[in-house]
Amino acid sequence: MADEAGRIRVSPTLVIPASELTWRFSRSGGPGGQHANTSDTKAEVRFDIAGSPSLGPRQRARLQERLGNEVRAVAADERSQAQNRQLALERLCERLAAALRVEAARKATKPTAAAKRRRLEAKRRQSARKVARRVPHEE
Repeated sequence: MADEAGRIRVSPTLVIPASELTWRFSRSGGPGGQHANTSDTKAEVRFDIAGSPSLGPRQRARLQERLGNEVRAVAADERSQAQNRQLALERLCERLAAALRVEAARKATKPTAAAKRRRLEAKRRQSARKVARRVPHEE
């Protein structure tokens, strides 16, 4: 995630300086006993998409379309603030990377001859099954 220079690599084309992230810590519910009542272990990280200088115009437009002007990630899974910080950062990176991902356009293809043959054979079998169920017609 974060390198020694304090940058977070989200994707090959996006690196965010740690200074653009806003952190907030609060008390976390769950396990921890008395320790949980005195420690701010829940971590929340926010990233301002609209005001970030590290985003290109296309990246900003795509992220705003999919996530809005701000994206946040929260972690309160662990008893340690450091572990929750790491989890929150990973979740933020996953959300940003997923929003930046471009789906490949589907190319329409024709069914193969074998697929057509299988489909028609299945239709013939179903038709024969239904014919066999009919009550003989008396005249």
